[in-house]
Amino acid sequence: MASVAMAGFIDDSKASLELRNFYLNRDFRQAGASQAKAAEWGQGFIARVESGFTEGRVGVGLDAIGELGIKLDSSRDRRGTGLLPFDPASKEPVDDYSELGLTAKLRVSKSVLRLGTLQPWLPIAIYNDTRLLPSTFQGGMLTSQNVAGLTFDGGRLTHSNLRDSSGRDEIGYGRATSDAFDFAGGSYAISPQLAISYYYGRLDEIYRQHYVGLVHSQALPGGFSLRSDIRYFDSGGDGSRRAGKIDNRNLNGMFTFGHGAHKVSAAWQSLSGDSAFPFLNGGAAYVVNLVTLHDFTRAEEDSWQLRYDYDFASQGIPGLTFMTRYVDGRNVRTATTRSGKEWERDTDLAYVVQSGSLKGLSLRWRNLSFRSGNGLTTDIDENRLILGYTFALW
Repeated sequence: MASVAMAGFIDDSKASLELRNFYLNRDFRQAGASQAKAAEWGQGFIARVESGFTEGRVGVGLDAIGELGIKLDSSRDRRGTGLLPFDPASKEPVDDYSELGLTAKLRVSKSVLRLGTLQPWLPIAIYNDTRLLPSTFQGGMLTSQNVAGLTFDGGRLTHSNLRDSSGRDEIGYGRATSDAFDFAGGSYAISPQLAISYYYGRLDEIYRQHYVGLVHSQALPGGFSLRSDIRYFDSGGDGSRRAGKIDNRNLNGMFTFGHGAHKVSAAWQSLSGDSAFPFLNGGAAYVVNLVTLHDFTRAEEDSWQLRYDYDFASQGIPGLTFMTRYVDGRNVRTATTRSGKEWERDTDLAYVVQSGSLKGLSLRWRNLSFRSGNGLTTDIDENRLILGYTFALW
């Protein structure tokens, strides 16, 4: 009987290993920069094991994630890319860093409760996966799909593991820490083309945040398509406001026209209130102008984006894709200016091997330039080379 109950746990299990080779070279262009450049190279290993569920009314399972980052090249005068942690005393990048996370899970009908290591992808809490290793959170999360078309998420996060760290820190924002981040909300598919969502999050003693979103896809005559993605956040302080005053409204959206191999996107982002847009340490801002380097979420900032994507499969080169975009931000308010400006230009060229013994191997080159003014002094030229391959262990 026990073997029958465990059949799903074992038979539905799967495991994979992702290899990620990452080189990042950042050239600081502003006058008087304290560091001429940051350049690091690392090798990442990300192992994931996901069990199935035991048979019965209540199914039980266990997931695991293991992460290892190894320094291939760096030094104390070239550190700071976000790829590798460094010793606070010597400032020397570490030779390696790692994390092991376990997640217990219980399933009842179409609801799953997860306890342990989590990687949520929700508007008010998303993990960061833009460097050698992805970040993780600790806590509990319930996901339910018992109502047709509705996905409900709720839970509590208590700790975070940053993308370049082996340690687990208390959940927080900026330099302020909190006992917990509580959240609840969901997404409802009104039709296959239209979905709406609402989420609420509370970082205890720091901030509260409401989110409303809408995503709509529409086929147009002549083989064209239109996708609309509109997002609104309202953020305010909570309790003793350990991170200072939080007062921010953020309305942003992106419209994408597609035809064949071409996609053209236009986006805008408008912030109001006395503070920057808040989001969890270890995470990222869920906004349309979150691009390769920056997210354009400073206080009072207005920004717009133009983007173009092309798929070379139409030219007989499947697996090869190209993207370029430009984002311009204005009216930034900081302690030193009320009219700050900044812009970023990104170019991505990526190829995924389609067949043969190296099928699935990906190579991506990312190039960017970022400039700012009126009291915002960061000027950067940057290149990233990312080689990735994921294979199934079973």
